[in-house]
Amino acid sequence: MRLLLLRHGQTPSNVHGLLDTASPGPGLTVLGERQAAAVPHALRDRRVDAIAVSPLVRTSLTAAPLARARGIEPLTVPGLQEIEAGDLEMAGEHEAHLSYLGTVFSWARGDVARAMPGGLDGRAFFARYDEAVAKIAARGWESVVVVSHGAAIRTWASARVAGVDVDRVERTTLANTGLVEIEGDLDTGWRLVAWGAHPVGGSGLDAPAADDPTGEPIED
Repeated sequence: MRLLLLRHGQTPSNVHGLLDTASPGPGLTVLGERQAAAVPHALRDRRVDAIAVSPLVRTSLTAAPLARARGIEPLTVPGLQEIEAGDLEMAGEHEAHLSYLGTVFSWARGDVARAMPGGLDGRAFFARYDEAVAKIAARGWESVVVVSHGAAIRTWASARVAGVDVDRVERTTLANTGLVEIEGDLDTGWRLVAWGAHPVGGSGLDAPAADDPTGEPIED
């Protein structure tokens, strides 16, 4: 089975550097809409049996152009949503970003007992994301586009996908509509096929000036 883990398009909170993780969440910016519109062409040669989205509205909006192009009704899967920021919700300071990312990457390295300030711990995050992936895998599809979120994708893949280097992921941006491609199954595990840090529609859809807290590299 192949999973194409696609980060959602740009939101206003990404632009303003806000840790906006609550439901239902913001919509897309004009650039985010362009990023989403580029997905069908970028995946034109790829098999897509199904599209899964998180409960947050930005993933449905990102999936919509691909869903229309393929005639597929996206499946909303609880558990694929962004890692909640807890007491850091809507914080825009760089120190808050470092606290958030430092927490989630500590989970990826095995410190799952550590909790987000005022929020969940790594055990709770991995339990829900693992369950979401298991629900998708149980459908028997061969290739699924999973529209999810920056920190959630980076953290889960770092811990669960062979061939992913957490140190490298921590230092690398995952842009809006960046694509992480994995293959495998629940029995044998998951292996990295490709890690696309830039938008699938090309680097011209990137936003290097944005202070994007869940997709940014950790820099002191």
